[in-house]
Amino acid sequence: MFVALLFLVTALLYSAVGFGGGSTYNALLVLADTDYRLLPSIALICNLIVVTGGVLQYKRSGDLSLRFALPFVVLSIPMAWLGGRASIEEDAFIMLLGFSLLAAGIAMWFQPPKTGATQSRAPLLSWLVGLPLGGAVGLLSGMVGVGGGIFLAPCLHLLRLGEAKRIAATSSFFIMVNSTAGLVGQTMKQGTVAHLEALTNYWPLGLAVLVGGQVGSRLSTEALSGQVVKRMTAVLILYVAGRLLYMSFA
Repeated sequence: MFVALLFLVTALLYSAVGFGGGSTYNALLVLADTDYRLLPSIALICNLIVVTGGVLQYKRSGDLSLRFALPFVVLSIPMAWLGGRASIEEDAFIMLLGFSLLAAGIAMWFQPPKTGATQSRAPLLSWLVGLPLGGAVGLLSGMVGVGGGIFLAPCLHLLRLGEAKRIAATSSFFIMVNSTAGLVGQTMKQGTVAHLEALTNYWPLGLAVLVGGQVGSRLSTEALSGQVVKRMTAVLILYVAGRLLYMSFA
Protein backbone atom coordinates (compact mmCIF):
# COMPACT_ATOMS: atom_id res chain seq x y z
CA MET A 1 0.00 0.00 0.00
CA PHE A 2 2.84 2.39 0.84
CA VAL A 3 4.53 1.66 -2.50
CA ALA A 4 1.23 2.38 -4.29
CA LEU A 5 1.05 5.75 -2.53
CA LEU A 6 4.58 6.55 -3.67
CA PHE A 7 3.62 5.56 -7.23
CA LEU A 8 0.61 7.90 -7.06
CA VAL A 9 2.78 10.83 -5.96
CA THR A 10 5.40 9.99 -8.60
CA ALA A 11 2.79 9.89 -11.38
CA LEU A 12 1.29 13.17 -10.18
CA LEU A 13 4.64 14.95 -10.24
CA TYR A 14 5.89 13.47 -13.51
CA SER A 15 2.66 14.03 -15.44
CA ALA A 16 2.70 17.65 -14.31
CA VAL A 17 6.11 18.19 -15.91
CA GLY A 18 5.54 16.07 -19.03
CA PHE A 19 7.13 12.68 -18.29
CA GLY A 20 5.91 9.15 -17.53
CA GLY A 21 8.01 8.33 -14.48
CA GLY A 22 9.55 5.02 -15.54
CA SER A 23 12.94 5.76 -14.00
CA THR A 24 11.42 6.51 -10.59
CA TYR A 25 9.01 3.55 -10.74
CA ASN A 26 12.05 1.34 -11.28
CA ALA A 27 13.83 3.00 -8.38
CA LEU A 28 10.89 2.42 -6.04
CA LEU A 29 10.48 -1.19 -7.15
CA VAL A 30 14.16 -1.87 -6.53
CA LEU A 31 13.87 -0.44 -3.02
CA ALA A 32 10.82 -2.69 -2.49
CA ASP A 33 12.85 -5.81 -3.46
CA THR A 34 10.61 -6.61 -6.44
CA ASP A 35 11.62 -9.50 -8.71
CA TYR A 36 13.94 -7.86 -11.25
CA ARG A 37 12.31 -9.77 -14.12
CA LEU A 38 9.05 -7.90 -13.50
CA LEU A 39 10.53 -4.42 -13.10
CA PRO A 40 10.61 -3.38 -16.78
CA SER A 41 7.05 -4.52 -17.50
CA ILE A 42 5.58 -2.82 -14.42
CA ALA A 43 7.39 0.43 -15.18
CA LEU A 44 6.38 0.36 -18.86
CA ILE A 45 2.72 -0.29 -18.02
CA CYS A 46 2.74 2.61 -15.58
CA ASN A 47 4.38 4.80 -18.22
CA LEU A 48 1.58 3.98 -20.64
CA ILE A 49 -1.14 4.73 -18.12
CA VAL A 50 0.36 8.12 -17.28
CA VAL A 51 1.28 9.45 -20.74
CA THR A 52 -1.48 8.12 -23.01
CA GLY A 53 -4.03 10.68 -21.87
CA GLY A 54 -1.49 13.46 -22.31
CA VAL A 55 -0.67 12.31 -25.83
CA LEU A 56 -4.35 12.46 -26.78
CA GLN A 57 -4.63 15.95 -25.33
CA TYR A 58 -1.54 17.09 -27.22
CA LYS A 59 -2.98 15.66 -30.43
CA ARG A 60 -6.31 17.43 -29.97
CA SER A 61 -4.57 20.73 -29.23
CA GLY A 62 -2.36 20.43 -32.31
CA ASP A 63 0.91 20.41 -30.33
CA LEU A 64 1.76 16.85 -31.38
CA SER A 65 3.16 16.62 -34.89
CA LEU A 66 3.73 13.07 -36.07
CA ARG A 67 5.95 14.42 -38.83
CA PHE A 68 8.16 16.13 -36.24
CA ALA A 69 8.22 13.01 -34.02
CA LEU A 70 8.98 10.54 -36.84
CA PRO A 71 12.81 10.85 -36.82
CA PHE A 72 12.87 9.99 -33.13
CA VAL A 73 10.52 6.99 -33.18
CA VAL A 74 11.30 5.26 -36.48
CA LEU A 75 14.19 3.34 -34.88
CA SER A 76 13.13 3.54 -31.25
CA ILE A 77 10.07 1.31 -31.78
CA PRO A 78 11.87 -1.77 -33.18
CA MET A 79 14.81 -1.25 -30.83
CA ALA A 80 12.49 -1.07 -27.80
CA TRP A 81 10.94 -4.36 -28.91
CA LEU A 82 14.40 -5.92 -29.29
CA GLY A 83 15.38 -4.58 -25.88
CA GLY A 84 12.32 -6.17 -24.35
CA ARG A 85 13.16 -9.48 -26.02
CA ALA A 86 16.79 -9.44 -24.86
CA SER A 87 17.68 -11.90 -22.09
CA ILE A 88 19.81 -10.45 -19.34
CA GLU A 89 21.15 -11.86 -16.06
CA GLU A 90 20.22 -10.21 -12.77
CA ASP A 91 23.71 -8.81 -12.08
CA ALA A 92 23.94 -7.30 -15.55
CA PHE A 93 20.39 -5.96 -15.27
CA ILE A 94 21.11 -4.25 -11.94
CA MET A 95 24.27 -2.68 -13.36
CA LEU A 96 22.50 -1.50 -16.53
CA LEU A 97 19.60 -0.14 -14.51
CA GLY A 98 22.04 1.64 -12.22
CA PHE A 99 23.81 3.37 -15.11
CA SER A 100 20.51 4.23 -16.83
CA LEU A 101 19.17 5.76 -13.61
CA LEU A 102 22.43 7.68 -13.20
CA ALA A 103 22.04 9.10 -16.72
CA ALA A 104 18.35 9.83 -16.13
CA GLY A 105 19.06 11.64 -12.88
CA ILE A 106 21.75 13.79 -14.48
CA ALA A 107 19.51 14.55 -17.47
CA MET A 108 16.63 15.56 -15.21
CA TRP A 109 18.85 17.73 -12.98
CA PHE A 110 20.34 19.68 -15.89
CA GLN A 111 17.27 19.87 -18.11
CA PRO A 112 16.71 23.58 -18.85
CA PRO A 113 13.43 25.18 -17.79
CA LYS A 114 10.71 25.28 -20.42
CA THR A 115 10.76 28.49 -22.38
CA GLY A 116 8.56 30.00 -25.01
CA ALA A 117 8.98 29.67 -28.73
CA THR A 118 12.37 28.71 -30.09
CA GLN A 119 13.58 28.70 -33.65
CA SER A 120 13.28 25.24 -35.19
CA ARG A 121 16.38 23.89 -36.90
CA ALA A 122 16.53 22.22 -40.30
CA PRO A 123 14.66 18.89 -40.59
CA LEU A 124 17.94 17.20 -41.52
CA LEU A 125 19.28 17.87 -38.01
CA SER A 126 16.22 16.17 -36.52
CA TRP A 127 17.00 13.02 -38.52
CA LEU A 128 20.72 13.13 -37.72
CA VAL A 129 19.96 13.41 -34.01
CA GLY A 130 16.74 11.43 -33.91
CA LEU A 131 17.84 8.16 -35.51
CA PRO A 132 20.79 7.30 -33.23
CA LEU A 133 19.22 8.83 -30.12
CA GLY A 134 15.88 7.13 -30.69
CA GLY A 135 17.49 3.77 -31.42
CA ALA A 136 19.74 3.83 -28.36
CA VAL A 137 17.06 5.03 -25.95
CA GLY A 138 14.52 2.62 -27.43
CA LEU A 139 16.82 -0.32 -26.74
CA LEU A 140 17.37 0.86 -23.18
CA SER A 141 13.65 1.42 -22.74
CA GLY A 142 12.75 -2.14 -23.63
CA MET A 143 15.49 -3.65 -21.47
CA VAL A 144 14.98 -1.75 -18.20
CA GLY A 145 11.62 0.03 -18.48
CA VAL A 146 12.71 3.67 -18.88
CA GLY A 147 10.41 5.32 -21.44
CA GLY A 148 13.10 7.67 -22.69
CA GLY A 149 11.40 11.04 -22.65
CA ILE A 150 13.70 12.10 -19.83
CA PHE A 151 16.64 11.72 -22.24
CA LEU A 152 14.93 13.06 -25.36
CA ALA A 153 13.53 16.31 -24.01
CA PRO A 154 16.86 17.84 -22.82
CA CYS A 155 18.45 17.07 -26.20
CA LEU A 156 15.61 18.76 -28.09
CA HIS A 157 15.77 21.79 -25.84
CA LEU A 158 19.54 22.13 -26.06
CA LEU A 159 19.53 21.77 -29.85
CA ARG A 160 16.54 24.13 -30.12
CA LEU A 161 14.69 21.70 -32.35
CA GLY A 162 11.25 22.99 -31.42
CA GLU A 163 9.22 25.12 -29.05
CA ALA A 164 8.42 23.93 -25.53
CA LYS A 165 4.93 22.50 -26.09
CA ARG A 166 5.99 20.60 -29.19
CA ILE A 167 8.96 19.11 -27.33
CA ALA A 168 6.72 18.06 -24.43
CA ALA A 169 4.23 16.50 -26.85
CA THR A 170 6.98 14.67 -28.75
CA SER A 171 8.52 13.36 -25.53
CA SER A 172 5.17 12.02 -24.34
CA PHE A 173 4.55 10.30 -27.69
CA PHE A 174 8.11 8.91 -27.59
CA ILE A 175 7.46 7.43 -24.14
CA MET A 176 4.15 5.93 -25.24
CA VAL A 177 5.43 4.13 -28.35
CA ASN A 178 8.64 2.94 -26.66
CA SER A 179 6.73 1.64 -23.66
CA THR A 180 4.29 -0.23 -25.89
CA ALA A 181 7.00 -1.86 -28.00
CA GLY A 182 9.15 -2.68 -24.97
CA LEU A 183 6.20 -4.21 -23.12
CA VAL A 184 5.36 -6.43 -26.09
CA GLY A 185 8.97 -7.62 -26.20
CA GLN A 186 9.07 -8.25 -22.45
CA THR A 187 5.84 -10.24 -22.57
CA MET A 188 7.06 -12.37 -25.48
CA LYS A 189 10.34 -13.05 -23.68
CA GLN A 190 8.89 -13.96 -20.29
CA GLY A 191 6.05 -16.15 -21.53
CA THR A 192 2.70 -14.53 -22.08
CA VAL A 193 0.41 -16.30 -19.58
CA ALA A 194 2.81 -16.66 -16.65
CA HIS A 195 4.17 -13.15 -17.06
CA LEU A 196 0.74 -11.55 -17.20
CA GLU A 197 -0.43 -13.54 -14.18
CA ALA A 198 2.53 -12.26 -12.17
CA LEU A 199 1.85 -8.69 -13.27
CA THR A 200 -1.77 -8.81 -12.11
CA ASN A 201 -0.52 -8.90 -8.51
CA TYR A 202 0.64 -5.31 -8.99
CA TRP A 203 -2.68 -3.88 -10.16
CA PRO A 204 -2.81 -1.38 -7.24
CA LEU A 205 0.23 0.35 -8.74
CA GLY A 206 -1.59 0.80 -12.06
CA LEU A 207 -4.60 2.27 -10.28
CA ALA A 208 -2.33 4.57 -8.28
CA VAL A 209 -0.58 6.01 -11.34
CA LEU A 210 -3.92 6.39 -13.15
CA VAL A 211 -5.20 8.63 -10.35
CA GLY A 212 -1.90 10.45 -9.94
CA GLY A 213 -1.50 11.00 -13.67
CA GLN A 214 -4.98 12.45 -14.06
CA VAL A 215 -4.49 14.84 -11.15
CA GLY A 216 -1.01 15.87 -12.26
CA SER A 217 -2.04 16.54 -15.84
CA ARG A 218 -4.57 19.08 -14.57
CA LEU A 219 -2.10 20.97 -12.42
CA SER A 220 0.12 23.70 -13.82
CA THR A 221 3.86 23.32 -13.66
CA GLU A 222 3.96 26.80 -12.12
CA ALA A 223 1.81 25.68 -9.20
CA LEU A 224 4.08 22.72 -8.57
CA SER A 225 7.33 24.62 -9.35
CA GLY A 226 8.31 22.21 -12.10
CA GLN A 227 12.06 22.83 -11.94
CA VAL A 228 12.13 22.12 -8.18
CA VAL A 229 10.10 18.94 -8.69
CA LYS A 230 12.53 17.74 -11.35
CA ARG A 231 15.54 18.30 -9.13
CA MET A 232 13.97 16.63 -6.10
CA THR A 233 13.15 13.63 -8.29
CA ALA A 234 16.66 13.66 -9.72
CA VAL A 235 18.08 13.36 -6.18
CA LEU A 236 15.98 10.24 -5.56
CA ILE A 237 17.01 8.70 -8.87
CA LEU A 238 20.70 9.45 -8.28
CA TYR A 239 20.51 7.99 -4.77
CA VAL A 240 19.06 4.71 -6.03
CA ALA A 241 21.53 4.67 -8.95
CA GLY A 242 24.37 4.98 -6.44
CA ARG A 243 23.00 2.11 -4.37
CA LEU A 244 22.62 -0.15 -7.40
CA LEU A 245 26.08 0.62 -8.73
CA TYR A 246 27.58 0.05 -5.28
CA MET A 247 25.84 -3.34 -5.16
CA SER A 248 27.17 -4.17 -8.62
CA PHE A 249 30.80 -3.32 -7.93
CA ALA A 250 31.11 -4.12 -4.22
